[in-house]
Amino acid sequence: MPMPGTLVLTRREVAALLTLDETIAAVEDAFRAQGEGGAPPAGILGFPAVDGGFHVKAAGLALRRSYFAVKTNGNFFRNRERFGMPNIQGTIVLCDGENGYPLAVLDSIEITILRTGAATAVAAKHLARPESSVATVCGCGNQGRVQLRSLARVLPLRRAYAYDADFAAAERLAAELGAELGIAIEPVRDPASAAGRSDVCVTCTPSRRAFLDREDIAPGTFLAAVGSDSADKQELAPALVAASKIVADALEQCAEIGELHHALESGLVSRGDVYAELGQLVAGKRPGRTSREEITLFDSTGTALEDVAAAAAVYEKAMAAGRGITVDLGSP
Repeated sequence: MPMPGTLVLTRREVAALLTLDETIAAVEDAFRAQGEGGAPPAGILGFPAVDGGFHVKAAGLALRRSYFAVKTNGNFFRNRERFGMPNIQGTIVLCDGENGYPLAVLDSIEITILRTGAATAVAAKHLARPESSVATVCGCGNQGRVQLRSLARVLPLRRAYAYDADFAAAERLAAELGAELGIAIEPVRDPASAAGRSDVCVTCTPSRRAFLDREDIAPGTFLAAVGSDSADKQELAPALVAASKIVADALEQCAEIGELHHALESGLVSRGDVYAELGQLVAGKRPGRTSREEITLFDSTGTALEDVAAAAAVYEKAMAAGRGITVDLGSP
């Protein structure tokens, strides 16, 4: 059967095609499929580099058709200051899961930003108190923005605190998103104080040292730990992780590179202490929050399951709309 060629989509085209709401729906469906046993475990490979590193993430997902995706991302957190370019660079290759044909090559930046925020929104539906109205976001770059936008889609937020090591970045986020979301956002210099006054706290920084501890978090808080996606990154003290109901996006991946990794190394937590994977909650296999007082933690290392779901959504919209350019990679 002749194939239509390989679709190539730039970051601008991906951003024009994929909305946050569509990404939340796609990611939620993917976790549900995984929780129901309809998606195999995702794979990951890390490779260190000077001032950064590379992640290769892969997963398959059966939707209208069978898809397989591989994302190669470079994470270099001095890119903006050194080169004036985004800190995250990469591509996603989306293939036909039945025959391996490369259906599309997509810039990965927008997909990575959106799907990470979407996963937090899905987790918040199950782990945050429904009336949660005050949030703290630690890390005020692109990810901090999408995290707050995502939370506002699923919770009745009326106030937020914004923390960043660069206070000016927190001020910019507060000014931009306060008007956009219609909530009061206060830039702060002390993340612990803000987190202690919040119903929800998201950490999305490149920190390599914990900056939130057990005593900083009030009972009933929902935490989303997003920044740790390699073994040397850490945002939460092991004692805080141990005091929480832990839900992983992918248990084995979190045990290697997430906040769970540090808690395991400390001896305060075992794999058996992890309450569930997110897919189990979405599929209804396990309940989410079961008391108003428990601290719930979503350890979000970012899985290729989210990438393939979002990439498939972009690809299908692009094909329907006639967007992008098509190349024949198989031509001699």
